[in-house]
Amino acid sequence: MRALLTPEPTLSFSSIQINSRNPNPSRTWTSLHFLNRDGRHRLLGLKESDTRNPSLSSTYRNSKLLKPNQTVLEAQARVCTGPTQTRPLSEEQTFKVLDTILRSVRGELKDEEQVSKAQLGAFFAGMTIRANAFPEATQWSEGERCAMKKFWPLLVRALPPDVIFIADPEGSIMGLGSAVGPQFVGNGTSEMRLETQGVLKDVLTLKLEDGKSNGVSESLLSAFLIGQRMNRETDRELKAYCLAFDELGPAPVADVRSLTHYGEPYDGNTRYFRSTLFVAAVRSCYGESSLLHGVEWMPPKGGVTEEQMLKFMGAKTNLSLHQGKKFIEAEEVGFAYISKREARPSLYSLIGLREQIKKRPSLATTEKVQQFIRAKGRESIVAGFYHEGYEEPLLKLMKRRGVHSGLVVKGEEGALSMTTRLRSASKGLPVNHCPGFRSVGIESACEVDGVSRQSFRLEVNAMDYGFEPTDTPRTNRSVSKNIELGLAALRGEKGPAYDRIVLNAGIVDHLLGCDGAEDESLALERAKEAIDSGKAHKRLLNYIKMSHKVK
Repeated sequence: MRALLTPEPTLSFSSIQINSRNPNPSRTWTSLHFLNRDGRHRLLGLKESDTRNPSLSSTYRNSKLLKPNQTVLEAQARVCTGPTQTRPLSEEQTFKVLDTILRSVRGELKDEEQVSKAQLGAFFAGMTIRANAFPEATQWSEGERCAMKKFWPLLVRALPPDVIFIADPEGSIMGLGSAVGPQFVGNGTSEMRLETQGVLKDVLTLKLEDGKSNGVSESLLSAFLIGQRMNRETDRELKAYCLAFDELGPAPVADVRSLTHYGEPYDGNTRYFRSTLFVAAVRSCYGESSLLHGVEWMPPKGGVTEEQMLKFMGAKTNLSLHQGKKFIEAEEVGFAYISKREARPSLYSLIGLREQIKKRPSLATTEKVQQFIRAKGRESIVAGFYHEGYEEPLLKLMKRRGVHSGLVVKGEEGALSMTTRLRSASKGLPVNHCPGFRSVGIESACEVDGVSRQSFRLEVNAMDYGFEPTDTPRTNRSVSKNIELGLAALRGEKGPAYDRIVLNAGIVDHLLGCDGAEDESLALERAKEAIDSGKAHKRLLNYIKMSHKVK
């Protein structure tokens, strides 16, 4: 039996037997212990079969997913991006990529060396969009043109028709005329209508099987997803993506006076402490319920997520929407985490394809503004963002959702966590930039025309609220380190993690217009009291315990 599964000196594991009430008493469980100066505190454990030494976020990637070809993936990182961020390839780089693609479609590469259909679709879509629509500086380089001129006569005889269509839809880009692209009509109505934003819902709410999604090839679907992101989605297209999340009908309604939906980036944090799980435990202590949602692992970052932390601490992470509703309503808990795997399984099935296209698709924006569970009382949405220009589309999506209040936060790594560190000189919007809106009066936010909303935009300076400037704790993909920092803070240990949890609970309460948070100092004080009294720590432990009992 392993006594130690992670390198952190403050974590250890020991074996216990399931008690006699368990129908399978022979199964061994592993209990997770956290050590501090006052002694040892035990949490509920993971089954031995689930441990996998899950200290790093990278270990949570599903091993059944096909790994992308790294040569082509590196090229996608350069060419499948925006009109100002694209970095053209040199002739040598392009030669290497096209040679890899040619050998793959000829069947000369095996297993992980193969270039997937999704990669072919994404790469050639990026190249086509650059040739047709990008500014001169990010169009094809001379080296790319030379390499393509050499390889296209060979590629056009080896590539499948849908990829040729993506690469040269009108037969005019490559120089060597080909009738394949102009004559391509797709296989069935789904492929023929793929460019129409009005049928996004039909295309995206599907499971991928044998390289096809409801008759749509991976090549076309990946080209479609990456193409919309490169061209920057319109408001109507983003709205259509949101509709794809409504596939299961009306959401359960929790009997609570207030519910905040937290939209953290699904691909997690790779560098810094991620505080939202612990913030939810704090806010639940004074009646501000929270719904967190996400996945266990998501590309392109594959960082630390709430699902990884909850699973590492022994909580069940497969709650149904109705079970999540019970957690939110439970007086001893008051918050819930819902996995996209349970909430929207068909969209969850696109994770493998999302890894193959390298860049975040439009889904990465719209999945952050979901309401998988509704509330009888007021509702708010908080979402993180990184790239300037997405704050207004996110707020517009929130208003379309009919919530009373909405907030977007430029936190560290594009996550929700505001920081207490000093601002560093950088281009663009600063960290802690917070645009948002809140409803004024008692009107129902669902009646959009009858709601008076107050908009705001500010940069939160933690020092204005009495916080000392501190560097953000680095976790470097360590799930256990993130948990260690969060639990130490919930046990009252003062420091950077404690400050960030207090800041992100109190200031968010204030910005959303929550009851009792009209004054920022009072909002921060009640967050501190929730921690210092031990209530928030107990709420998190209650969540773990309840996850094994709820039906």
